[in-house]
Amino acid sequence: MKAVGAGVVPAAALLLALTSGAALAAAVSAPGASAAAAGNTVSANAAAPAAATGTQVSAGPIEKVTERGPVKVTVTLDPSAPMIGDTITLSVEVVAEDGIELLMPEFGQSLDRFAIREFVPKESIDAGGRTVSLQRYTLEPPLSGPQSIPPLLIEFIDRRPGQRAAPEGEDTYEMITDRIAFEVGSIVPQGAGNDLKPERGPLAPLREHGPLWPWLLAAAALGAAAVPLVWRRLAAARAARLRRSAWDIARARLDALVAKPRPAGGDTIDAFFVELSAIIRSYLERRFELRAPELTTEEFLAVASTSPDLTGEHRSFLRDFLRRADMVKFARFVPSPADVESALAAASRFLDETRENAATVAATTTQEDPSHA
Repeated sequence: MKAVGAGVVPAAALLLALTSGAALAAAVSAPGASAAAAGNTVSANAAAPAAATGTQVSAGPIEKVTERGPVKVTVTLDPSAPMIGDTITLSVEVVAEDGIELLMPEFGQSLDRFAIREFVPKESIDAGGRTVSLQRYTLEPPLSGPQSIPPLLIEFIDRRPGQRAAPEGEDTYEMITDRIAFEVGSIVPQGAGNDLKPERGPLAPLREHGPLWPWLLAAAALGAAAVPLVWRRLAAARAARLRRSAWDIARARLDALVAKPRPAGGDTIDAFFVELSAIIRSYLERRFELRAPELTTEEFLAVASTSPDLTGEHRSFLRDFLRRADMVKFARFVPSPADVESALAAASRFLDETRENAATVAATTTQEDPSHA
C-alpha cells in the first residue's frame, strides 16, 4: 500500500507539471491576447489625466439688446466661454428707421485690451427701408480668467419730419450698450499649480525721488496745450464720419431706386421723381449740413448757394434737377424714358463728385482756369 501511494504522488505531480506547461505554451503562442490586455490598461490610465484637466466646453453666443426710440442695437459675442488661444467674434448690429442718421463706434473703441485680428464693416437697407449697419470684429483675448467687452457708444440724429434732431443742447442722441462679461478657460490641468515654483518674496522698496509736484505741473501744462489740437482733430474726424455716412445712405437709397422697375406714367412716375428728389435733398442736408427740410425748391437752392463746398457746376445741376422734378410733381410733366435714365445718371454722378471735399475741387479748378480770377 505504501508503494502504491508513493507511486501515485509522483504521477499527480507529473500531471500538474504537464498542465502548467500547456498553459505556458498557450500563452507563448498567443502574444496578441496579452498585448491587447496590456493595451487596455494603458488606455485607461492615459484617459485619467485627460479627465482631470478640467477642459471647458464652449457654450453658445451671448447677446445684448439696447433700444432707444427708432434705433435698436444688438451686440453678440460668440463663443461665450472660449479657451485661451481661441478667437472670439464680436458683432455690433444697429437697425435704424428711415430718416435716422447713424454714427457708428470708431474702429477699436474700448477694445484695446484685445488683439484685433479682423474687422469687417457693412451697411445696407432692408426691405422695410431701415438702415442696417454692422461691425464685426475677430478678437483674441490676452489671457485666461474673467474678461469683458466694455460698453460701446452709438450716436444718431433724427432727420424724420416733425421730430427733434437731437436733445436740447446736444448734437446727437446717445446709446450706451451693456457690458458683456465672459470667462476665458485655461488649458493648464487642475493641480498643476503644485508643481510650479514657489512665489518670490516681496519686492524691495522703491528708491525715494524728489517732490512730485513739478512733474504734475508740467503734465498739466502739456495737457492744457494739447486740448485745442485734440478738439480740432475730433471735430474733423466727426465731420468726415458725417460725410461718409451721408454718401453711404444716399448711395444705398439710389441703388435701391435704380433696381426698381421704371415708372410707366401717371402717379407712378410722380412718386418715382418724388423719391429721387428726396434722396438728393436729404443727401445735401446731411453732407453739407444744410438745415432746410421744409423749404421750397427756390428757398432750398438759395441756401445751397451759400455753401462753399458746392462748385458752380454743382449748383447749376441742382437748379436744373430740382426744377425738373417739380415740373413732374406739380405741372404734370411726363418725362420720356430717356429723361428718366438721364436723371438717374445725373444724380449718381453728383453723389460721386461730391463724396470727397468739393471745396478742394473748386480751388483746383480756379487755379487751372485763369478766367475765374
